[in-house]
Amino acid sequence: MAFTGKVHKVGAHIDTDAIIPARFLVTTDTKKLGEACMEGLEPGWVNRVQEGDIIVADRNFGCGSSREHAPLAIIGAGIKAVVGHSFARIFYRNSFNMGLMLLEVGDEVEKIKDGDQLEISPETGVIRNLTSGDEIRIPVLSSMMQTLIDKGGMVNYVKEQLKEMGE
Repeated sequence: MAFTGKVHKVGAHIDTDAIIPARFLVTTDTKKLGEACMEGLEPGWVNRVQEGDIIVADRNFGCGSSREHAPLAIIGAGIKAVVGHSFARIFYRNSFNMGLMLLEVGDEVEKIKDGDQLEISPETGVIRNLTSGDEIRIPVLSSMMQTLIDKGGMVNYVKEQLKEMGE
């Protein structure tokens, strides 16, 4: 299902400590973590975010430690997806495991500016910039990755599978 959101553009090599600084890792409550999202990048950044907005990042987003709190903070802030040039490998896997959609677009990221409105259709592999009219084609998410997003992450997926098996 397609969704739209306002772009909040961030730079290259944004590490997990910028996404959610260590001093906020005293909870696993997604909403509480969301209140401190990007606090290491810019204090108060999250105050500009509305439910359903989209982060657009340059290269190597999510580098640094492997903390699962980073994608949880992004989800808790109300961000629907992160579109990026590229992502750190562990952050990429953790994000889908937590239920956060990441879409890698390479150099096409330059077509997206802060404040643009995007329409993202993961099932067709199309990102439309409603502000500029540009269109970016991306690989369609695998059915498993889309299922993880739909279920809200790996834990919810496994719980549902166990319930279906009667366990």
